[in-house]
Amino acid sequence: MEMLSVVLVIMAAGVVQAAPPAATDDKIQPVIDEVEKTCLKRPVYMIGRKKAVRLAELVRQAKPRVVVECGTAIGYSGLWIARELKAAGRGKLITIEISPETAREAQANFRKAGLSDYVTVKVGDARKVVKEIPGPIDFAFIDCGYSNYYPVFAGLENKLRPGAVVVADNVGIGPQSMDDYLKLIRSKYQSKTEWFDIDLPWGKRDAMEVTRIVEKKE
Repeated sequence: MEMLSVVLVIMAAGVVQAAPPAATDDKIQPVIDEVEKTCLKRPVYMIGRKKAVRLAELVRQAKPRVVVECGTAIGYSGLWIARELKAAGRGKLITIEISPETAREAQANFRKAGLSDYVTVKVGDARKVVKEIPGPIDFAFIDCGYSNYYPVFAGLENKLRPGAVVVADNVGIGPQSMDDYLKLIRSKYQSKTEWFDIDLPWGKRDAMEVTRIVEKKE
């Protein structure tokens, strides 16, 4: 009875316990930590640890075979995604970066973490590259120029498997610049906004939009 009371208190407070992370890999975590420090120092925009933990949890739950990421940067979020794929023993991350130099740095980080077998880095404009990626796609993470969210999603939409998950970053920071994307996915699919206290140099609070590709019932 006492245990039940504790559970009810937690539920009432709206506290959601995250699923445990993928099994610790001694080779991967130090690379994640190093890349995170680099991002904060230079700076290189990245999602930060709190959102990364949630992103990894969503990947773990989805058990995807194909993940597409738009906006690799130097590989921070991709490391979290690829670690989940390695832990599951299956899947491929296709990540797109517009800068060849930045893409090379990301590839080096994936290699250092022992994740190269799970990651393909493509260089180019994500709005064009997504059109070349064959489906079906099980999971997508959009984290590029805000005005690109809509055209990127348009290039992916018909290849997304029913029930696929699409996560869009920076919904709290830049909603006006991605308004066309947000209006579309919120009106058409099951979508929710998740907020985080990120405490990063470029922002203290932000949100991710988590969308499941299931048509809304009228």
